[in-house]
Amino acid sequence: MSAFRRFVGPRAPVAADEKTRTLYRLPNILLGAAAILLLASMFLPYWKMTLHAPQYPKGLSVEVFVNRMTGDVDEIDGLNHYIGMRPLGEAAQLERAVSMVAVAALVLLTLAAIFVHSPWALLFALPAILWPFIFIGDMYYWMRHFGLNLDPNAPLSSSIDPFVPPILGSGMVGQFETIATFQIGLWMAFLAVALILFGLYYQRRAYKPLVESEQ
Repeated sequence: MSAFRRFVGPRAPVAADEKTRTLYRLPNILLGAAAILLLASMFLPYWKMTLHAPQYPKGLSVEVFVNRMTGDVDEIDGLNHYIGMRPLGEAAQLERAVSMVAVAALVLLTLAAIFVHSPWALLFALPAILWPFIFIGDMYYWMRHFGLNLDPNAPLSSSIDPFVPPILGSGMVGQFETIATFQIGLWMAFLAVALILFGLYYQRRAYKPLVESEQ
């Protein structure tokens, strides 16, 4: 067996009944659906933070997409200025600049896993499996970095101790309450992870007997 054949794995048999063909189609459907979810998630918010304070009864909110932030960014930056926190736009600049291309690459790798019926399929899909966790970890890093490195010369620096804003749930910063929630884009990425794992499981279940028969 050639190295390329071992890499891509066996092909589904042409002469198979409908039940057997369904067995081979299922992983393709799951992996394809995962790729679609990842692609759609690029255009939807991943994370949201809402800030509540007496002078803002309706709250101030910022939504984070993979490549931009929307909402009351300027107003929140104005408040953060008084406690010495840097503007939100200074966080994850590189990540936002490359995110659309990076997620598009994850989509293509997930689609490539459809055509690789060997253990190499996991390596193709692994970046997409890790993606939502990488996003959360990167968000936490920047929130922690900004919260623990306040400007000591800020007007209210003496009244606020360094802090770590919550990446999920609620927290208090002085008189302000912050509520952080995962949004639909991130949930779609997590659902894509589940579909990928099921897809790889059913792919292995379908093609393993063919691999063993060729050895």
